[in-house]
Amino acid sequence: MVCAEKPASCLAVSMVLVLILVAAVACPAPAWADKRFFTILAIEPKGGATTDKEPFPTTPLPQGGGYVIGAPDEKTRRWEVSAYVWHPSQIIVNEGDEVTLEFVGINGASHPTTIAAFGQTFTVKRGYAHRVTFKADKVGIFAITCSTHEPSMSGALIVMPKR
Repeated sequence: MVCAEKPASCLAVSMVLVLILVAAVACPAPAWADKRFFTILAIEPKGGATTDKEPFPTTPLPQGGGYVIGAPDEKTRRWEVSAYVWHPSQIIVNEGDEVTLEFVGINGASHPTTIAAFGQTFTVKRGYAHRVTFKADKVGIFAITCSTHEPSMSGALIVMPKR
């Protein structure tokens, strides 16, 4: 056995290994920021029924352009409801990440959009993509809003503390 022949060498190697282990535990590697990319769609899910199956709602939806309800058609008696939304509606990143959000207009002609906490104001148009890039330099939950289609077209950028 090598340690029996050279105990001083084994002790020195053991001490170095212990020091490396202690350093690894006591001084974890720095948390590196990542580059994060997300595609966010401006969509309008729809649903409806005929009045013989479901009566037309009598309670109004919340005010704003985000919700749309159409009265029953005279011929078919079909009524429809829709809501403008961001999909996905929540984005989770870490503090320090470089974040790129690519917004794509699917439904709705125009979406004046703001991410106020990160100084971003732009318009998403149907058939176009719009990219914004910024550093997530503060922790919290920050609104992504379309001013035309409030209250339903509101998302959240969630910035978690550094790991």
